Amino acid sequence: MVIIICEKHITTNTMNFLSHLHLSGNSEGLIIGNYIADSVKGSAYNLFSPEIQQGILLHRKIDTFTDTHPIVEQSKQRLREKYRKYASVIVDIYYDHYLASNWQTYSDVGLQDFANNMYEIVMKHHTILPEKSKRFTGYMMQYNILHAYSTLEGIERVLQGMARRSTFQSNMEYATEDLKEHYQLFAEEFALFFPELQSYVKHSISQFHSL
Repeated sequence: MVIIICEKHITTNTMNFLSHLHLSGNSEGLIIGNYIADSVKGSAYNLFSPEIQQGILLHRKIDTFTDTHPIVEQSKQRLREKYRKYASVIVDIYYDHYLASNWQTYSDVGLQDFANNMYEIVMKHHTILPEKSKRFTGYMMQYNILHAYSTLEGIERVLQGMARRSTFQSNMEYATEDLKEHYQLFAEEFALFFPELQSYVKHSISQFHSL
């Protein structure tokens, strides 16, 4: 996996997949589109079925909503001096941790059951996945990434792995300490932000259905 750096945006194959998949609901097309979106650039989404296209577009809408939200910006500001452009990546991972560790608040299905269902759906559509998504799928399932976000140890392993694969020095391997230091503040920001994101996604999906 490679972290790609540009001036305003950072993408990686281990950001907030749990949030994206959870927000996709029960539609396999939306789930797959949301899952592969970071590996599909520009108008290449048109190569997929209509429902997967909607999933890709939904992923992009979620990213834009998140990246520009003032609560998320507040979380990033706490990290920006130390981690600079990587602050947004780290906050995404922190937020997935709070979703996973408070899963019963947001889902009636157990976290491991949800993860197993996602792995099954992704493998069902494995042949149409972009190569980068196929490679990540093996890693995700081997290390049970969707469930690993629920523990600080799991978050630490993810951040350490990302730091090793970063093209530039990121210091992300130390970011678990910042999470521990400001745990309650990040938790409060996530708890305020995520319901707004859920409402936004619900509205976005309803717009897809009205087309």
